[in-house]
Amino acid sequence: MSKTARPARTGTARKRTSVKPAAKRTPAKRTKKVVAKKKSSTAKRPASKKPAAGKAAAKRPTARTVRAASRPAKSTAPRSAEKRTAKPRLPADVKLAIAAAQAKLAIDLTVLDLRDASAFTDFFIISTGANVKQVQAIADGIEASLRAKGQKPALVEGYRRGEWVLLDYFSFIVHVFLPAQRTFYALERLWGGAEPIEVTAP
Repeated sequence: MSKTARPARTGTARKRTSVKPAAKRTPAKRTKKVVAKKKSSTAKRPASKKPAAGKAAAKRPTARTVRAASRPAKSTAPRSAEKRTAKPRLPADVKLAIAAAQAKLAIDLTVLDLRDASAFTDFFIISTGANVKQVQAIADGIEASLRAKGQKPALVEGYRRGEWVLLDYFSFIVHVFLPAQRTFYALERLWGGAEPIEVTAP
């Protein structure tokens, strides 16, 4: 009986020793699978296309560009034209004096606007007569036309000699020259800061 009992014990012992313990299993295969899954997931994800910081900053409008766009375009018209359009028309008495000088065939009639200059009057009316008689006739015609409207000159100078006649009406002054005297005194050049106004023919 001892012979039959021993081999049974040894058989069971062999079977137990043949079974491998669960602790000896290495987790290498599992870690490889996990790493492989992570690699595949990262490979499948498309790389996000983020614009460069410099390009994005360049595309975004800055405060200066917004202000420049909102500003109105500057006009290219000359300053003299802007001043002329902004100012009112010539006064009625100045127009009357111009018409009277043109009626006496005054030469090279010019009006200087002195309102922006540091002057004692607003306008100069400058004209030329071919000789002394025409100079006096121009002065007489201007004085007569303004006197009909109730205006008299505060001062008259140079009438007798007839080379340079001056009629002072406070708000404007009339100058009637001979050609040589007008070139010599050159009021247009002397009052260079004044704005010349074109006088149309009657």
